[in-house]
Amino acid sequence: MLNMQGLSKVFQVEHVQTHALRRLDLHVREGEFVAVTGPSGSGKSTFLNIAGLLEDSTSGSYVLDGQDVSRLGDRERSRIRNEKIGFIFQGFNLIPDLTLYDNVDVPLRYRGLSPRDRKERISGVLERVGLGSRAHHYPGALSGGQQQRAAIARALAGTPRLLLADEPTGNLDTEMAHGVMELLQEINTAGATIIIVTHDEEIAGRVARNVHIVDGHLSDLVRPVDALAPA
Repeated sequence: MLNMQGLSKVFQVEHVQTHALRRLDLHVREGEFVAVTGPSGSGKSTFLNIAGLLEDSTSGSYVLDGQDVSRLGDRERSRIRNEKIGFIFQGFNLIPDLTLYDNVDVPLRYRGLSPRDRKERISGVLERVGLGSRAHHYPGALSGGQQQRAAIARALAGTPRLLLADEPTGNLDTEMAHGVMELLQEINTAGATIIIVTHDEEIAGRVARNVHIVDGHLSDLVRPVDALAPA
């Protein structure tokens, strides 16, 4: 699903260079659930932005779903993001003056789907995340856990091949965080490839494979299945 080889990212401000990623190699198979961990400033966000085609690498190659996406133009990158990648953010990023139904509908409008197809998708994903009865509620009327489930529904509505989650439990209490992780694990079991960035070692411990980034360098840890924390 995702294959990065020798990936580097250098930010330059005047005469100062900052190496965010240093010759990173990573292969993620279709259907995997991978947690990316590391201290603040280690390169996790840069990695996620490159994985989601939100920014370019400085060097190296990136193949996504069999296509080399390393040096595509903005229009083609936008098309691939819209068709193949779903994003889940720590801050939910829901539009406060739109209902949950309309929040989920926003990205679908760019897909050129008919109103009937959009309605079926929206209703289906809201039911899937347990919010079918809240479709016409506004985000402010929901708990943090429900808002994050709505954000997950919005990401799933586009039927992405790859789901990228940036600290999706960071603003939630422990119980809500566990509920969101259980939902993500269910989605992964159903076949979605998921990469989650997290500072929470307990959350990372619920995933079989951890990728640890420090100072732009990557180490890969695979846990035995019987060592996983219970759901």
